[in-house]
Amino acid sequence: MTDNRPCRKDLLDWINVVSFAVDDVKLFLDTHPCNKEAMEFFDEFKKQRVQALKEYAKYYGPLTLDTASTCTERWNWINEPWPWQEGGC
Repeated sequence: MTDNRPCRKDLLDWINVVSFAVDDVKLFLDTHPCNKEAMEFFDEFKKQRVQALKEYAKYYGPLTLDTASTCTERWNWINEPWPWQEGGC
C-alpha cells in the first residue's frame, strides 16, 4: 500500500490468532493457576493482542471499546467498512 497501512485482513487474522491463544491459555490457567510458563505465555500474548488492537484502531477504527478514543466530534468508525465487509488489503 502507498500509505504504509498494514493489510486489514492480515491484521485481523493476527488479532484472531493472538486472541485465540490468550483465551486458550486462560482456560488452562483456570485449572493450573500457579503454572509460571502458562502465565508468561498469557502475559506475552496479551501484550501482542493489545498492540494489534491498537494498531488496527489507528488505521481502521476500533474493534473493542477499550481501543476507541474519546468522542471528539462524532464516531468516525461508523463510516468505515465493518471488518467482515472488506476481504482484501
